[in-house]
Amino acid sequence: MTPLHRLAATIEARKSADPDGSWTAKLLAKGPEKCAEKFGEEAVEAIIEAVRGDRARLTSEAADVIFHLLVMLAARDVTLADVEAELARREGVSGLAEKAARDTG
Repeated sequence: MTPLHRLAATIEARKSADPDGSWTAKLLAKGPEKCAEKFGEEAVEAIIEAVRGDRARLTSEAADVIFHLLVMLAARDVTLADVEAELARREGVSGLAEKAARDTG
């Protein structure tokens, strides 16, 4: 199991954990909207570090983004397997063609 899959499994397990004993459980207990807000905050922090060019800080912020993305997905019962299936569906399709298909459909 990859670290990403272990993280997703841990987040899933935290859905039923006591919010007083887990940051993830506390965030999930606040609902999908709060999880989305936190993901957005982390994404902005990653963008700032990408612009600044600090590789170590960008790496750290990217890890935060991925964590909070998985929490946000879990809050809406979307699994990492669901996302992987969507990526597999898009594999071999031009990014321009895929975007055009989304824009019209």
